[in-house]
Amino acid sequence: MTTLLCAGLAWSAGALAGELLTLSYQEAQAKGAGIVDVRPSNLYQGWPAPGEQVGGHVQGAVNLSGDWKIAEDQWPRLLAEKGLDKNKPVALYGEKRQVAEVAMMLEKQHGFTQLYELKEWQQAPLERLPRWQQLVYPHWLEALRKGEPVAAAPKGEWRLFEVDWGAPKAFLIGHIPGAGYIDTNGLEAEPLWNKVSDEQLEKLLLEKGIRHDTTVILYGRNTMAAARAAHLMLYAGVKDVRLLDGGFGAWTNQYMRMLPTETGLPHEYPAAKEFGVKIPQHPEYLTDVPGAKQVLAAKDGALVSVRSWPEFTGETSGYSYIEPKGEIPGSKWGHAGVDANDMSDYHNPDGTMKDATQIQAMWQQWGITADKQAAFYCGTGWRASEAFFYAWLMDWKRISVYDGGWYEWSADPKNPIVTGERKPG
Repeated sequence: MTTLLCAGLAWSAGALAGELLTLSYQEAQAKGAGIVDVRPSNLYQGWPAPGEQVGGHVQGAVNLSGDWKIAEDQWPRLLAEKGLDKNKPVALYGEKRQVAEVAMMLEKQHGFTQLYELKEWQQAPLERLPRWQQLVYPHWLEALRKGEPVAAAPKGEWRLFEVDWGAPKAFLIGHIPGAGYIDTNGLEAEPLWNKVSDEQLEKLLLEKGIRHDTTVILYGRNTMAAARAAHLMLYAGVKDVRLLDGGFGAWTNQYMRMLPTETGLPHEYPAAKEFGVKIPQHPEYLTDVPGAKQVLAAKDGALVSVRSWPEFTGETSGYSYIEPKGEIPGSKWGHAGVDANDMSDYHNPDGTMKDATQIQAMWQQWGITADKQAAFYCGTGWRASEAFFYAWLMDWKRISVYDGGWYEWSADPKNPIVTGERKPG
C-alpha cells in the first residue's frame, strides 16, 4: 500500500491546520524539536521559491515533502533516517495545506503526539546545498526550454541530453522535447568499461556541440547513467554541468502534473570546432588501480565501495559478466541500493537526492568524511559517479572515481580480495 501525502486528505486539512500550535525557531530549538520541511525537495536543496531571492531550508531541518508517494513499509526506515521520534516534538513548515496533511499523517498513522507549525520560519537561519544550482528540477528546465526567465540561468549556450546505454530505444518513444542523446558506449569501452581515451572523449564532446564553457544539462531513465556522463564532463573541464534531479521519472510524474514529451530522433546540436581548453582540466577526479592503492594506504584516505551490501560482503558479484565475488580489503562501505542497478540509499521516495546531511551521516558511519581523500567505486563506474556527483554538490574537495572498480580489481588475481560480514573500522 502506498500513501500520497497530499492526496485524499484535504477534507480534514483545514481543521487540523487550526489545531496545530505554533513554535518559533528558538522555541523549537529549546524543546529539542525535530524540524521538518514539507516543501518539494528542490526548494529544500536551495532553489528559491517564486517571489523569493534566496532559497534553502531552515538550519537543521529534514525534508519530508507532502508530494512524495510513500509505501507503508518505507515509513519506519524513512522516519528513522530523518531522526523523527513519535515521542519527541516535531515542528513543520511550508505551505499550510501540506503542513496540515503531513501532520495528520504523522499523527493518525504513526502516533506522533507533539506536532507544531514552525512560525515565521523565513526569518530563521537558512542553509542550502553548496552547489544547489547544479541539481535542477523539472519545472525550472521547462521554463528554460520555453525561454522564460529562470533563477541561476546558464550564462551562455546550453545543451540538454538524455544519457543511456545503447541505441535510444526508449528515447524514441518519449523524451524531453529538444533533448539530444548520449550513448554511454561513447564514454566507456570494453573490456572493463573504463573511460575512453581523452582524445575519444574530446571527439564525442565536440560532436555533441559541447565546449568547456557550454552549460550541459543531463538526465537519464536511470540517474546513474547521467551521472556517469556528468563526472567525465567535469573531469574533461566542462565548467557548468547540471543534473536533472530524479531524472526522466521526475519529468513525467512531477507531482502528477504532466510535463510535455515528444517522440522521434534525438536533437542534433551543431558540432563545436574546439573544446577551448586542454582535456583533462580535472585529472584529480579520476583514479586508476595504483591511485586506489595509494588511497588505501593513506592515513586520510577512504576508498569507498558504492555497492549493495550483498556485493560488499561477497554474497554476489552483482553482475552476470563479473565472476569473482568479494570486496577490496580496507575499503569502506558507501551504501548504494538493493542491487547493481539501484541507488535507493541515496534517494528520496520520489527518486530525488536525499538531504545532504543524511548522505553524510550514512558515510560517516564508515569513516567517510569531507576531510578525507575519498575515491568512490562500484562495479564499473555508474553508481560511483552518482555518489561522486552528490559529494561534488556538497563541495567536498578531495574526491574522485576509481574508474575500474570491482571489475578491474577482481580481474587481476594478484589483487587481494576479502569476503564476509564486515563492520566499520
